[in-house]
Amino acid sequence: MISPTMLQPLNKPAMFVTGTDTNVGKTVVTGAIGQWFRRRGTRVGVCKPMATGCERRREGLVSEDAEFLAVTCDSPHPLDLICPQRFSEPLAPAVAAQRARVEIEWPSIQASLTTIERDSELTLVEGAGGILVPIDESHTMLDMARWLGAPVLVVARAGLGTINHTLLTIAALNAARVRVLGVVINRYPAESPDVASETNPGMIERYTGVPVLAIVPEARIASASIPADIAAAIDTCDWAGLLGVRTGHLPTDNPDGGRRRLG
Repeated sequence: MISPTMLQPLNKPAMFVTGTDTNVGKTVVTGAIGQWFRRRGTRVGVCKPMATGCERRREGLVSEDAEFLAVTCDSPHPLDLICPQRFSEPLAPAVAAQRARVEIEWPSIQASLTTIERDSELTLVEGAGGILVPIDESHTMLDMARWLGAPVLVVARAGLGTINHTLLTIAALNAARVRVLGVVINRYPAESPDVASETNPGMIERYTGVPVLAIVPEARIASASIPADIAAAIDTCDWAGLLGVRTGHLPTDNPDGGRRRLG
C-alpha cells in the first residue's frame, strides 16, 4: 500500500451503511432510506465501492445490489460508477481480488465517490459484509468508514445472536472513533416474533447507548422496489434531522415507487 489514507473524507452530508454480518439486508435498508429522501426532493447519491458475488452479463460483471440502489434512489449514474470494484466470487473483497489476481483500485473508488458526491445533496455508501471484512492485505471496511468520516448506520438481524454481533460491531466502531448513527433491525417477524426478537432492540440500546432507529419487517422483495411496509418502517425516523439534510419538498404519496414523480 502506497498511502495510509486511501480515500478522502466526504464533504457533504453522508452515511456509511454496514451490517453485523453478510446478507442482513443492508441494500434494502439503504435503498429505503434513499427513497425516503427522494420523496422529499433530495438528490441522493449512492455508492457501493466494492461488491463480490456479481453476476456476469454481456456488459461484464454487474452488482445486483448496485442495480437495486440505482433504481430505488433514482440515481443518474451508471452502474460501473456506483460500484467501481466488482468480483464474481462471493467472498471477502480481499480474497476475491486475490483469486482474480488483481488489486483493489483505490483511485477508481475515489473517482466514483468524488463524482457521486459532486452531483448529490446526500451520499449513501454501502459497505460489503460486516465492518471488519478485509478489503486488501492491510485494510478492512472499518478503515473505509473511518477515512470517509461519515456516520455509520448498523443493520442487524432480528433474532437470536444479534445482540452479540451488534455489540461487537459497535465496539469496533467506537474503538476507531467512528460515529455510530444508530441501528436498524431488519427482517423483523412481525406476525409471530419470538422472545429474542422482541427483547433484542431494548437490550442493544441498553448495552450500547446507541438508538434503534427503525425496526423493519420481514418482506418479500419481488423487484427493484421497496415494499410499502418496509417504507412505512423507515418513515418512523427523521433521517433528514439525523444527517443534517435540508429537504426541499413534502413527501409524495408514492412510498413504494423507485422514481420521483413530478406533477
